[in-house]
Amino acid sequence: MTGQRRVPGDVLVHLRRARDHLDRHFAEPFDLDHLAGLAGMSRFHFTRSFATTYRTTPAAYLAERRVERAQDLLRSANLTVTEVCHAVGYSSLGSFSSRFREIVGESPSDFQRRYAVAGNPRIPGCYVFMAGLVERGRATQEKHDGGDPS
Repeated sequence: MTGQRRVPGDVLVHLRRARDHLDRHFAEPFDLDHLAGLAGMSRFHFTRSFATTYRTTPAAYLAERRVERAQDLLRSANLTVTEVCHAVGYSSLGSFSSRFREIVGESPSDFQRRYAVAGNPRIPGCYVFMAGLVERGRATQEKHDGGDPS
């Protein structure tokens, strides 16, 4: 016995369902109650079980997924840091930059600059959006549609 706490095996299936949902819908707003509902648990039991199983909270897991996706976009697409910020689900550039620096160890613009020096071909931003590789943020889309973002 290692002394580590584990969740019952039948709970793992439900936790994986919630984690997979986070992986697929990383750019959507974080809703702990919805995730807990997908797992069929209370939000408190879900948070404890998720943290026990994956050694991170659901919110921290989502932040890591968003930063991973941001790294891909910053390396390969010709998008601004602000466009990447919104494409991965952040609404605040400051929050995005702080979290990115915390996880990666450098700012998003420094990260992007470092890869730009390598001279790798970059995908034009318009193609990234047209191909649906990233979704335009709600505010950006409504601005283009003439709607009110609030």
